[in-house]
Amino acid sequence: MSENVELRRAHILANHILRSPRPSSNPSLTPEVCFQYSPPELNESYGFEVKEMRKLLDGHNLEERDWLYGLMMQSNLFNPKQRGGQIFVSPDYNQTMEQQRQISMKRIFYLLEKGVFQGWLTETGPEAELKKFALYEVCGIYDYSLSAKLGVHFLLWGNAVKFFGTKRHHEKWLKDTEDYVVKGCFAMTELGHGTNVRGIETVTTYDPTTEEFVINTPCESAQKYWIGEAANHANHAIVISQLSMNGTNQGIHVFIAQIRDHDGNTCPNVRIADCGHKIGLNGVDNGRIWFDNLRIPRENLLNSVADVLADGKYVSSIKDPDQRFGAFLAPLTSGRVTIASSAIYSAKLGLAVAIRYSLSRRAFSVAANGPEVLLLDYPSHQRRLLPLLAKTYAMSFAVNDLKMIYVKRTPETNKAIHVVSSGFKAVLTWHNMRTLQECREAVGGQGLKTENRVGHLKGEYDVQTTFEGDNNVLMQLVSKALFAEYVSCKKRNKPFKGLGLEHMNSPRPVLPTQLTSSTLRCSQFQKSVFCLRERDLLERFTSEVAELQGRGESREFLFLLNHQLSEDLSKAFTEKAILQTVLDAEAKLPPGSVKDVLGLVRSMYALISLEEDPSLLRYGHLSRDNVGDVRKEVSKLCGELRPHALALVASFGIPDAFLSPIAFNWVEANACTAFSFVTLLTNKHLRERERDRGRMKNGGEKKITVEEYVEFCNSGNSIHFTIAYLNQILHLHGFRKLHKLQKKIVEEAVDSLDLLDLSRSTLKQVTDSSPSSSSLTLDEVISDIEALKWQECCFTSLQIINSQETTPSEISKPKQKSNKRKKATMKKSLNTNFGDENDNTMMMMLPTKKMRNKKTTKNLKSISTFVKDASSASKPLSANNLSSRFSSFP
Repeated sequence: MSENVELRRAHILANHILRSPRPSSNPSLTPEVCFQYSPPELNESYGFEVKEMRKLLDGHNLEERDWLYGLMMQSNLFNPKQRGGQIFVSPDYNQTMEQQRQISMKRIFYLLEKGVFQGWLTETGPEAELKKFALYEVCGIYDYSLSAKLGVHFLLWGNAVKFFGTKRHHEKWLKDTEDYVVKGCFAMTELGHGTNVRGIETVTTYDPTTEEFVINTPCESAQKYWIGEAANHANHAIVISQLSMNGTNQGIHVFIAQIRDHDGNTCPNVRIADCGHKIGLNGVDNGRIWFDNLRIPRENLLNSVADVLADGKYVSSIKDPDQRFGAFLAPLTSGRVTIASSAIYSAKLGLAVAIRYSLSRRAFSVAANGPEVLLLDYPSHQRRLLPLLAKTYAMSFAVNDLKMIYVKRTPETNKAIHVVSSGFKAVLTWHNMRTLQECREAVGGQGLKTENRVGHLKGEYDVQTTFEGDNNVLMQLVSKALFAEYVSCKKRNKPFKGLGLEHMNSPRPVLPTQLTSSTLRCSQFQKSVFCLRERDLLERFTSEVAELQGRGESREFLFLLNHQLSEDLSKAFTEKAILQTVLDAEAKLPPGSVKDVLGLVRSMYALISLEEDPSLLRYGHLSRDNVGDVRKEVSKLCGELRPHALALVASFGIPDAFLSPIAFNWVEANACTAFSFVTLLTNKHLRERERDRGRMKNGGEKKITVEEYVEFCNSGNSIHFTIAYLNQILHLHGFRKLHKLQKKIVEEAVDSLDLLDLSRSTLKQVTDSSPSSSSLTLDEVISDIEALKWQECCFTSLQIINSQETTPSEISKPKQKSNKRKKATMKKSLNTNFGDENDNTMMMMLPTKKMRNKKTTKNLKSISTFVKDASSASKPLSANNLSSRFSSFP
């Protein structure tokens, strides 16, 4: 296609987007003015203090969260890109699996350098653990591959060493793990056994003659499978294996095995293979591992639960094999806590995008020739999103409560944490998947684009429903724990204490036959009906199991027969626990708007949970009329929550940059702008760019001198400049490299638009004192850019500068580089080939200002008009923030 055709097409599209009048001989056929984006903030009001609500939702470490958000927005490693006049950071899912894995590790090392992981393993106490949880959650909001890799390294490998090991292991491994000297993985799951940890087939024996353990994979089904970090990056593995001592199987034990040397070569007697491409999480290198009689030192047994002495004697303070098995699994609870938490933040992200979009996107009219209606003003759309929003709120309180219980755990609370975390992990991850699917559908076709995040997150988070325990199995675990507690208390004739069953010591609640609106919204009624449901299901479950058990059937077989009742019970237990956390949080609030709105959210959560559970109707606790009353009240609550929708998602505290283009100006984000036009032309010259880049590296192009720059600033004649010179000039003044566009187009663009107020240039003052062959110095560039009052700098740089200005100064930052190091970095950036080799997106701005000469062409006018609105958002640079522009991108 010729350039003239391309320019003509851009001109036509520009006129369409700028709503140029269209001639028509028939006025009745004249189209309406094109749709204009209107930010939701212009029409939606905040009925409560958003900052206060965010404190309740995040729960802890808000400043540390904001600090990490800022670090991510400051680096090109996090793929900043401009859409609709805003900068967004999100992974580039167009990358290959190998590229995603590499960039994930680069991001980890960037965060490591900034001190993000400091104390994650070496510091102890509730405050240190809560800080780790907070920073981990932020990483997951950006990219679940990033947080999954961190989870494998710190929460699985690191916590295994910390909790299963003793002092000798802590001193040897924890600091090196925190500093990524050691890169760990966690090899428990096998091809033939996942959730059934007792059944794993890897076998370890002990050789007393050499004081070594020997790890072996006896068959193909025993290969370690889905092991995160194993395919590429890990050099050590936690190996969960059966321990065979003198022919006696002592059950599963935990070992440390080196699988790669520090050069990345696979160790002898170890085989590793890649699990391949996945539906999500392709930034995580999942692998398979086989052990061929791998020998490890005796000290590599993590021996907090059991040990093997040098002579081969097996010792353990826990004699019962079942209790010993439970002791090995107990420390892994932290994984379920973080999975539940990250699932809720994923749901928050999806809802923030979908609800913001529904507050600016219109469809259809309810009256002839009337305006189109906002999506969220349709009751059906409210019904799709607002109950899920209320559930997400309630589950936020639940997971915060779980984290607090976990970080303050005691031996007495470990059982409750295990049961509650199992239920929360299942219910919250299922909720996340349902929410993401509904949000994907609620934004229509836009949900299919990966840059809009919602649709792609489904594939990323789907794994949560099966790893760290299959959700269905975990729900059976919950019901079995409730069954055991019920039987134990009844057998000992003791009152219920623990697992939230204390309500069963009181008389059975009696529900009113007529359910008015005030009754349905009453917190006491909601608590009573949730307790009644749990009580009734628990009694039915234990009664049916006991009856069948009396006929000689095994208890485990009876659990399988009653799986539906078991699932209903587990769900009732978990939803009641979630409701209780909301009631506890609400009770602590003073009267006011935050408490009022939270009351609406709580009622919505309670009633939608009742509406979706048929067991209350099935067992006669609610009549058909009662169920109809609940349904009507949910619809009424949707209407009452509608005015608060924007404020409720704003309270999530997720920065705009971490959402997606359709959450903001989706019209401009999808417009055919000068950016897409320049990119179109650029694609024809990618090969030239690579060739010229090689020439630059080989010294084939000299750098622009002071005299040449001054001549450009004064003469207006740029014909003698090469493309490389023009690239350098534009880059020094805030643009990214133009990547070798056709010389004529670049020269006309630079010559036709008044990009600089050149009369203010300061470089005349240094020409006499500088040798003719000297290059620009850093101080000269700083002075000149400040004097020129350059306004049209790169939007990415503006976003970085803005984020730095809002970073809370009171947060303790990691140690910063010295000024000397910064200047060296800046000078290096001025004496290398300008441009980011990983970025093929044109972030060039060509704002319209007074024309410098009369060479303006008709085509360039249309291009400059195209970006007129975008340029109005630009801000001037100052001497203080210039250095960050040149040095903050790794």
